Amino acid sequence: MTIRLPQEIIRSKRDGGSLGAEEIESFVEGLTSGRVTEGQAAAFAMAVFFRGLSVDERVALTRAMTSSGTTLAWDLPGPVLDKHSTGGVGDAVSLVLAPAVAACGGFVPMISGRGLGHTGGTLDKLASIPGYQAQPEVETFRRVVHDVGCAIIGQTADLAPADKRLYAIRDVTATVESLDLITASILAKKLAAGLQGLVMDVKVGSGAFMPDLEAARALAASLVEVANGAGLPTHAILTDMDQPLASAAGNAVEVWYAVDFLSGRRRQPRFHEVTVALGAEMLVLGGLAPDLHEAERSVTRAIASGHAAEIFAGMVSALGGPADLLEHPARHLACAPITRPVHPQRGGYVEAIATRDLGLAVVALGGGRTRPDDSIDPAVGLVDLAGVGERVDSMIPLGIVHARSEAAADEAAQAVLRAFRVAEAPVACGPAILERIGAPA
Repeated sequence: MTIRLPQEIIRSKRDGGSLGAEEIESFVEGLTSGRVTEGQAAAFAMAVFFRGLSVDERVALTRAMTSSGTTLAWDLPGPVLDKHSTGGVGDAVSLVLAPAVAACGGFVPMISGRGLGHTGGTLDKLASIPGYQAQPEVETFRRVVHDVGCAIIGQTADLAPADKRLYAIRDVTATVESLDLITASILAKKLAAGLQGLVMDVKVGSGAFMPDLEAARALAASLVEVANGAGLPTHAILTDMDQPLASAAGNAVEVWYAVDFLSGRRRQPRFHEVTVALGAEMLVLGGLAPDLHEAERSVTRAIASGHAAEIFAGMVSALGGPADLLEHPARHLACAPITRPVHPQRGGYVEAIATRDLGLAVVALGGGRTRPDDSIDPAVGLVDLAGVGERVDSMIPLGIVHARSEAAADEAAQAVLRAFRVAEAPVACGPAILERIGAPA
């Protein structure tokens, strides 16, 4: 490979040029080796954001980032499957879905990311579990997937390291929403994981990176086209993010929500519906069910029977977390010292939610990052968030703020008030599942 000057590659894309595979490979090699500076990486991301990439450039970027580190191969008695969400608020589905699919005979080596912008990251949520090895050695990752059926981890130094570096820079340079960079980032990790089937959960709405349905369709089509072109069978589902998926947004609070869901203490319909729909697609892709109807029944049984909960507990324990997290979440998960219920100025029904603003409120509390090296406060966040169509009044809050200080609680409470629009008359809640996009013919 011929080394190309990073600034010339940036200049070419900035001016609307088309990058060849060798130029892209050179830039990605520089990301991995450190030859490309943070400023150059940020400039490249911004050039791509404004100028875009062709399908060939997306494929080349995806392949180069996949090849920047180790690629895994599996020898397991079942299909290797995964799901990825494009990000939202209160999206704790991965914590439930991976063990549910494992309970149905799949193997799920899920490589997750940190929070991006206003959205929560599964890696940050898992890091709130004391002792949990969110970035274990590859051999530990392999062992847990084999023995337990699933393992949810962050990118190790060996897996798509170029993407890991660019991912952190996108978070703080307002380039998260780039369709091209999202496609390459997601699929580089998934291809490196050695999957046999992938389901994409593409979020649409006020809390998504793609608030417009047409833009979300374009992203889903890009992911399906590039993934299938690279030999990874992939389907996509468009799901609603005009309201938080779970009624909790944060890190430890979302883990607690997932634990309550798996344990049967609390199962909200929309969260359950999206989890089952994604799981069903994974089972069909993996040949573990003949059709979606039977697959949905299998996932539902895995959750209702407690089998998924057992696998989740086994995964947490195998990766260094507490063995009794399911039974005693309060014993292990961090709790904020201040809780503040937020009530509407007048009673009524939730008509609309500025969901992105709720995610930004969590970031402001300390539950997200404004710089790549920011630390995360696992305890802060929002809980008991009301959904569209639900009654709120002086007794039933819009949500409850979990904060580290009174000042932070005040600021977050005002953000929650601004994010909700309340109407006098009851309001219908729209569907959680919007569309399905399958592999191209």
